[in-house]
Amino acid sequence: MTPLLEIRDLSVAFRTRRRDVTAVENVSMEILPGQTVAVVGESGSGKSTTAAAVNRLLPANGRITGGQVLFDGRDLVKASAREMSAIRGAGIGLVPQDPMSNLNPLMRIGDQIAEALEVHGVATGKAARARVLELLNLVGIPDPARRIGQYPHEFSGGMRQRALIAMGLACRPKLLIADEPTSALDVTVQRRILDQLEQLTAEMGTAVFLITHDLALAAERADVVAVMHQGRIVETGKAGEILAEPEHEYTRRLLGAVPSLSSVRVAEPERAAEDLVVVEGLRKVFPIRGTGEELTAVDAVSFAIPRGRTVSIVGESGSGKSTTANLLLGLDGATSGSIRFDGTDLAGLGRRELFAFRRRVQPVFQNPYASLDPRYPVGKSIAEPLRVHRVGGAAERKKAAAELLEKVSLPASMADRLPHELSGGQRQRVAIARALALSPELVVLDEAVSALDVLVQAQILELLAELQRELGLSYLFISHDLAVVRMISHAVHVMRNGRIVESGTAEDIFDHPEQDYTRELLAAIPGAGPSGERGGERGGGQG
Repeated sequence: MTPLLEIRDLSVAFRTRRRDVTAVENVSMEILPGQTVAVVGESGSGKSTTAAAVNRLLPANGRITGGQVLFDGRDLVKASAREMSAIRGAGIGLVPQDPMSNLNPLMRIGDQIAEALEVHGVATGKAARARVLELLNLVGIPDPARRIGQYPHEFSGGMRQRALIAMGLACRPKLLIADEPTSALDVTVQRRILDQLEQLTAEMGTAVFLITHDLALAAERADVVAVMHQGRIVETGKAGEILAEPEHEYTRRLLGAVPSLSSVRVAEPERAAEDLVVVEGLRKVFPIRGTGEELTAVDAVSFAIPRGRTVSIVGESGSGKSTTANLLLGLDGATSGSIRFDGTDLAGLGRRELFAFRRRVQPVFQNPYASLDPRYPVGKSIAEPLRVHRVGGAAERKKAAAELLEKVSLPASMADRLPHELSGGQRQRVAIARALALSPELVVLDEAVSALDVLVQAQILELLAELQRELGLSYLFISHDLAVVRMISHAVHVMRNGRIVESGTAEDIFDHPEQDYTRELLAAIPGAGPSGERGGERGGGQG
């Protein structure tokens, strides 16, 4: 069978202030029609850069320095800008990693999807609206007739990612490049989306170029897996074979770091401790634009966070997890109920007290792009909280930033780099370093490790546990990754439709779930482990 996509000896370099840096070196691989090929590897290995080169969407300082990218027999490296515009969307669909950087905040979601249909002559007017509703329903967005008129900020992070997936599938492309397409999604929606991608592959011959750091997902969903390390492909083969019997040492390291429900816990054993945070009867209601209706995002939620402990909230996208986190951070006000921090009700804090409170409580958000000023070198971003709170002089803050970078497994030399020069996982590590700068008592981590590859994720979880032991830190950990939650948590609360439906220790929730909903979440985790799963059921392909 003739490959739909054939990459031959592709090399990509980036210009930096000091020198050119090679990000991809002599990469070769192919994707057959209807085939799913997953590229896995740690953050910065060259996965996303390879995908961006295929679509000719490299950053301004990036360039293809050698090789060919043959799509349907045509070398895209030599294609003109106009030719690439025609190919993107219609021939090659894209689901990028970051929804906030790829959705227009001033356009309604429905209009953005319809625009993709209209640009490529697929549908206009009523036909486009009908297709948009079909796509929103397809990717699991509830009540699409109402949601079609909403803006990106009115969607949860997971729902924004689903909207991007709808845009990528809108024109029924021959090849879909999916760059971490489900990293922001809870496991039940992830399964629904990936099932749909498989259905497209089977029915229409759509090929999927899947970029992921989730090895269990790759094993379950891909026909072929290519492992990248430091810009090169070090191992390629059928998914089941390569993940069951890896030959390369790097692949074995990746597999050893994959978290599972049987992974060794990094959290200390539970012990009694006084409560740092007490949440009682918390409720948050949002008006729905243009309807006169209201959405209850958080409803009668109560829980406590003891000092030096990790409390996790899990649940589907839109369940109220992130809204709860924002209320605790003082970024939004509750409709009713109370949040007491160290005995003080947040609702009663004045401007000065709120400023002091925010030194003691620091966030790490889901989206590292939105957390960092694109104009600031990362060292300056890390030191910024110290400057705002007037901690130390310029030299001391610079030294502290370098030390914090090393704490999150990044070289101190990275302090001079701008955010766009870092991978998604590297940016998230910078965000974590920044949150730790003021030595807070409570860190609110909202999907803080979802963008990280398994090797870095394991390092960050160990780091969080170590800091908790050393500094007595408390964590509110918001996540859809249940294996990670089990590893790090002392207490777990399961949220659904704004309410906590089940609470208990990590062992209670994962070993003896009481609610059907909790059991559904556990059952939807990709694979029991990364060995077994799909392994080339439809065969094919060499890299």
